[in-house]
Amino acid sequence: MAAAWVLVLVAAGLSLASAGPVPTSKPTTAWTDCDFGRFKSLSPRELEAFKKARDALENSLKSWSCITRPFPRNRDLRQLQVWERPVALEAELALTLKVLGTMADASQGDILDQPLHTLRHMHSELQACVSAQPTAGPQPQGRLHHWLHRLHEASRKESQGCLEASVLFNLFRLLKKDLECVASGDLCV
Repeated sequence: MAAAWVLVLVAAGLSLASAGPVPTSKPTTAWTDCDFGRFKSLSPRELEAFKKARDALENSLKSWSCITRPFPRNRDLRQLQVWERPVALEAELALTLKVLGTMADASQGDILDQPLHTLRHMHSELQACVSAQPTAGPQPQGRLHHWLHRLHEASRKESQGCLEASVLFNLFRLLKKDLECVASGDLCV
């Protein structure tokens, strides 16, 4: 009899736990003023500048290790709702700019001039769109919250070597896959 009550209590607890508020999503029409289409692909000249910078900087990486992975391989913007993707990409670009800016200040400046200029432009466009969205909607939850938290924690807890390596290894994924996904909106599947 006691076992039956335990099962009833567990079942009731599970149903209450799953009966929380249904998360609402921001309307996708809120992004109509933001034209991300220009980010679908970079010019061959811009891509070549990124490739040269990455190749030169990868050779200069010293030994590094990470406590966590700031950009895990299984992270995919398609897992987020359309309105969450620019928010995640803006945070990713902010960390990338911070790390590459530090690397440029540490004598790698010339090779990073063009890539930093391009990334700053992209970031300012995304930042303007993200900050222009209504704040009355839901706070980041689920995957978006987890990704934003991971990026924030990485910038606080990881070594500079780990951040540099992570940003460099993630750079072309950001430039090709992530930017294209955000620019494609709900067509990114």
